[in-house]
Amino acid sequence: MAVANDVYSREMTKKYEYHVGDHDGLRHQADGYSDGLEPLSPVDVAKAESVSDLLKAFKGCSFGARNLGEAADVLEAMIEDKDCGVVVTLSGAMTVAKMGLVLCEMIDRGWVQAVVSTGALMAHGFVEGAGMAHFKAKPGVSDKELFEKGYDRVYDTYELEKNLDEAEYIIGGILNQIDHSQVWGSYQIHEELGKHLQATVEGRAILKSACDKNVPVFVPAFSDSEFGLDIATHNHKQRREGKDELMFNPFIDLDHYADIVRQTKKLGIFTIGGGVPRNWAQQVGPYLDILHKRLGEENKKPVRFNYGVRICPEPVHWGGLSGCTYSEGVSWGKFVPEEDGGRFSEVYCDATIAWPILIRAMIERIGG
Repeated sequence: MAVANDVYSREMTKKYEYHVGDHDGLRHQADGYSDGLEPLSPVDVAKAESVSDLLKAFKGCSFGARNLGEAADVLEAMIEDKDCGVVVTLSGAMTVAKMGLVLCEMIDRGWVQAVVSTGALMAHGFVEGAGMAHFKAKPGVSDKELFEKGYDRVYDTYELEKNLDEAEYIIGGILNQIDHSQVWGSYQIHEELGKHLQATVEGRAILKSACDKNVPVFVPAFSDSEFGLDIATHNHKQRREGKDELMFNPFIDLDHYADIVRQTKKLGIFTIGGGVPRNWAQQVGPYLDILHKRLGEENKKPVRFNYGVRICPEPVHWGGLSGCTYSEGVSWGKFVPEEDGGRFSEVYCDATIAWPILIRAMIERIGG
């Protein structure tokens, strides 16, 4: 039907083209085709045999559907490029929202080489991975009552204070076993937590998958999390008992991440939301440039992201993206310009809707 419509449109253009430009003062009426424009086509859901098919159809329509369809192509190219190392950055309550297995799927299939996240996302993911439950919020219950009963509300979901206490107990036991003469980065602490999950949990969990696949998990704002509070509490206890504190240095993360990036020929970034994880992951190019300019450290070529897919419901001026589109990132030396081969897509949508759809389509297209 799309071909027939196309032929009809061309014939109609020829039929009426004598009107175009024949009379003084008439506005030129372009036909679209002569300017190389791509005609749209309707989405036929009955013909889509898979999620992947549906996203391919989305590319031929408008608004958010087109963005999501185009994002699928960019993500597919990013994953299929064997020279490309992929960084996933995460913000928002994705694990409380039960999106943890989506990330596990990406890690388990070898589509991710590093994860940069908020601490809260990893902490709630640990709760889930350790077998504890989150619950749907009950309409009409006041937050005052929730506090009194020990429920911590995350939008439409409850995290139990009991869960966090249990997680603190587990983490405290892990911390008691690790070397306190070592200075730690967040990715090393997460690796220890992943080892615990490997040994104690049969099901899937983010830190378990990351440990299985040797994928580092960085949390730049580590003290802004339940894990950070648990370590601070552990150190209070250590001081009271006259024992060594666990020493933490965030620059261990920064340099380890930079070393990973140095070893890749190309870079891709898949981002949920914005915030510190997004910016921390993207600033690696400028960081390596500074090291080269100021200290003469080797930097054979500028480090820039070749691919990027971001899912976030907020427009730039609200600040949730930390004010940086991919095009703006080009000016900072963080991204390869599109005219030089960079491929990017920004999807303005709730990630709990768009992210699983994209990954399901990748499973159908790539497998692995």
